Amino acid sequence: MMARTGTVSSVTTMAEINWDDDDHRRCIAARLVQRTYNMEKDRTRGRRLNRQESFLRHFSLVETMRECRLKCKCHRDHQQRACPICNCKMSPCFIYGAIFEYVPPKGTRHRHPLAPRYIVAFRGTMPTDPTTAVGDFYLDVNVVLNRQHDRLRFSHARERVWKLVDDAADSVGDIWLAGHSLGSSIALDVGRDMAMAGCYLRTLLFNPPQVSLAPVAGKLHMAEEAKRDLYFTSYFVKQVLLGETVLRRHKEHAEVLFEQLSPWVPELYVHQRDVICSGFIDYFQQRELVKQRFPRLARSSAPALASRDMVHFLCAELGFRETNELPHLLPSARLWINSSTQGDSHELRQWCQPRLPMLSSNLYTWP
Repeated sequence: MMARTGTVSSVTTMAEINWDDDDHRRCIAARLVQRTYNMEKDRTRGRRLNRQESFLRHFSLVETMRECRLKCKCHRDHQQRACPICNCKMSPCFIYGAIFEYVPPKGTRHRHPLAPRYIVAFRGTMPTDPTTAVGDFYLDVNVVLNRQHDRLRFSHARERVWKLVDDAADSVGDIWLAGHSLGSSIALDVGRDMAMAGCYLRTLLFNPPQVSLAPVAGKLHMAEEAKRDLYFTSYFVKQVLLGETVLRRHKEHAEVLFEQLSPWVPELYVHQRDVICSGFIDYFQQRELVKQRFPRLARSSAPALASRDMVHFLCAELGFRETNELPHLLPSARLWINSSTQGDSHELRQWCQPRLPMLSSNLYTWP
């Protein structure tokens, strides 16, 4: 698919897209997410978008997804939650995502069955630009606190993708979601919302955040046996608490969500050294170990629950929260793990490179 020029981090050019190849699909999605980063950089620097990688020439930009600032003129005058384009000089809208349409090369008789029609890409946090970083960090905190579902950027993304799905009609399966870091949280939230309605979109998540104690266990250099015992104990405690306590309704809610979401299999691209997303590795791997050692326990509701979600449910019951959503509830997934010991473990660029030598994958399904 790509011809390397020089080092791994150098620019690559595309010769031909093979939609049957997992690597090709990964590289395409990652490059489009990278392009959303570039568009926001161009906006902050007052430049027109003029960077177009050669192998993306068959992808046309349909729409940029923008979020209004709270002091933005269109937000103040019209009370809009977001706008396509705002010309307000006081506080311009910033780009957090984009919709791209794939136009097959001329002479192609039939569209490849695995080729997308649209790819919706979401960028992650951009700490180097002050005007963009404030809004990004605000959402990062909300992801940690499990409050992102009702935030403007997330709700606008869901609304826009639902409109795209409605317009696509019979070609819903040709719509892809892709995101990196904070952007993968947005894509996960959108994909999960669609899946609960029975619409399963192909979703590629690069370094998706997962709030858990797994990175802490790694920093403490816990032995694998001790870590395994900790997970087993956690599962047993959850099962007991979910028996006849106030958490029983939470258990029933989680069971329903797991059943609804189980046919949806997002693709998670994580790095084993990245503390932001390594929680997904431990979650799925330990769930498989529990399944082997305690099959009956693995079929219970315990694997569907995170301690954080249980605490948030109790807070909602006590009136401290307005929602008990489970944004990171994933019964099924295809987990791609990069085990490389070089480079930045959280950068998007690693997923733009073809044929990663230390990349492995496992499919996890439910039940």
